[in-house]
Amino acid sequence: MSKFVSLVLRHKPEAAGLELDENGWAEVEALIEGSRKNRVPITRELLIEIVDTNEKRRFAFSDDGLRIRANQGHSISVDVELEEREPPEFLFHGTATRYLDPILSGGLKKMSRQHVHLSPDMDTATKVGRRHGKPVVLIVKAAEMAAKGAKFYVSKNGVWLTDFVDAKWLLREE
Repeated sequence: MSKFVSLVLRHKPEAAGLELDENGWAEVEALIEGSRKNRVPITRELLIEIVDTNEKRRFAFSDDGLRIRANQGHSISVDVELEEREPPEFLFHGTATRYLDPILSGGLKKMSRQHVHLSPDMDTATKVGRRHGKPVVLIVKAAEMAAKGAKFYVSKNGVWLTDFVDAKWLLREE
C-alpha cells in the first residue's frame, strides 16, 4: 500500500485518477476513492498508519487532515514549499559501487527527481546505498558548496536537497 501511495503522490497521480495541486497536495478522499477504483483498498485509517509508521517519513497530512502529500522525491513538478537552510559542514550520499565512477566524474545529478538527495549522517546514507547494491558513501562538502552559492533545503523528513553536487565537492568514505 505504501508503495502505491508513493507512486501516486511522487510520480504518477493519474494512477489513482488524481491531480496534485501546485504544492503536491491531494485530497485524502480522492486518493481513497481513486485507489479503490484501482483495486488498492486504502482506507483513511490505513493512510494514517502509513504516514505515522513510514520509516522514511515520506508523507504528511495537511494541518486539517484533509490533504496528503509526499515530502520529497517527486519526479513530477511540484513545489513542496521547501525552506532554504544553511547546511552542516558535511552531508552524505549513499549509492551503490556500480554508480561510483560516473558520479566521481560527473557529480551527483538529480536525474528524474527535482533535487539531489543527501543524508544528514553516515548511517542513513549507508542504508540508502544498500537499497541499490553494494553500498558506498560519499561525503559532500556542503558548507563549502553553500559558501560558493549552492542552495540547500531540508524536507519535512530530514532529507537534505540541492540541485547538483559537482564532483569536486565529493570525498569517498573509506
